[in-house]
Amino acid sequence: MTDTTAKPGHATTAIHGTRLRDAFGSPRMPLYSTTTFAFDTTAALLDTIEGRTPHGMLYTRFGNNPSILALEETLAGLEHAETALAFSAGMAALTALFVTHGRDGIVCIGEIYGGTFELLSRQLRLLGIHTQFLPQFDGKSFQQALAGGETGRKPGLVFFETPANPTLRLQNIALISEAAHASGCLVAVDSTFATPVNQRPLLLGADIVMHSATKYLGGHSDLTAGALMGSKALLDPIRAWRKNLGSNIAPDIADRLLRSLYTLELRVQRHNQNALAVAQAMASHAAVSAVHYPGLPDFIDHPLACTQMQGFGGIVALEVGHTAADAARVADKCKLFRLAPSLGGVESLITQPCTTTHHSLSPQERQALGIKDSLLRLSVGLEASEDLIADLQQALRDTPC
Repeated sequence: MTDTTAKPGHATTAIHGTRLRDAFGSPRMPLYSTTTFAFDTTAALLDTIEGRTPHGMLYTRFGNNPSILALEETLAGLEHAETALAFSAGMAALTALFVTHGRDGIVCIGEIYGGTFELLSRQLRLLGIHTQFLPQFDGKSFQQALAGGETGRKPGLVFFETPANPTLRLQNIALISEAAHASGCLVAVDSTFATPVNQRPLLLGADIVMHSATKYLGGHSDLTAGALMGSKALLDPIRAWRKNLGSNIAPDIADRLLRSLYTLELRVQRHNQNALAVAQAMASHAAVSAVHYPGLPDFIDHPLACTQMQGFGGIVALEVGHTAADAARVADKCKLFRLAPSLGGVESLITQPCTTTHHSLSPQERQALGIKDSLLRLSVGLEASEDLIADLQQALRDTPC
């Protein structure tokens, strides 16, 4: 577990989280849209290649670029990690993670993003990487999986999302990490929905934390990126895969993402407030059969959320009407909530997982993950909460109860 002493706050870390300084005195690291860096001598070149020059710049595809390194230092600070790696997308980060630390097998717990499920269940199996899926955590099934389960081969990595996409179910990071480590497994957590403001998995015992930075870290629906944070010993082998897969983040995206981090805490606090207000309003609506939100007292994982999270996030899931068509009509009638996949931007979005994020899964696979066709996922933005509630109320009018 990472040391927690004398750490600055989220906002301070986001603004002052890098030791890199611009040579000309800019208060923030400028954009270095540079592919390669020149040296005065071969000796200086070798000092950088062989690691004797701190923050040595060499070649952008390798990650040796001031814009990228400044971002990674800031990301590491936000998660109390030793180091971080930035990627071209969240799926690029997960792919590099799984091929590096999942070769002996992966145990995946609970609901996950449809693209991640497809990667684990289909593409990685073509490479001989097998994943055991546990619909939800229970001690007996987990111990069986750690012992070899379906394959008889002990896995090397435990992976889960918390909160999960799209049902918002939580996993107990500390409990799972303790059990996994006792079996010699690493633990990686997708904490995209929570952000470092609401949850820090490394401080709860996880080994690696992953973010789709496209979402809340970017926060403005204008960039695609991913990130891994953890120890240098665990991330350095992943770095080699990133380099040779060509999945490094571009400098201009790194620069834009770093600027977005400056307002992360302010944005997430407003997302938290708005989502709670929307969830509370929808909980009493006759056409809404279920509201999934960690901040509601009757949510199944609310007690865990109160101990594991510092805020409940900006995603709310609703079950409306009875059928997929009922949910689609509600989504189509929204005016402020725009019908679109993705999440975490300043604007509010609505999506029906069976038609977007989990459309590539079969109905049986969605059912096994607890994803109903009548489910709508709301990414609650930064608008006035009363306007968002009014938009949903008018969209729900005439929906079967």
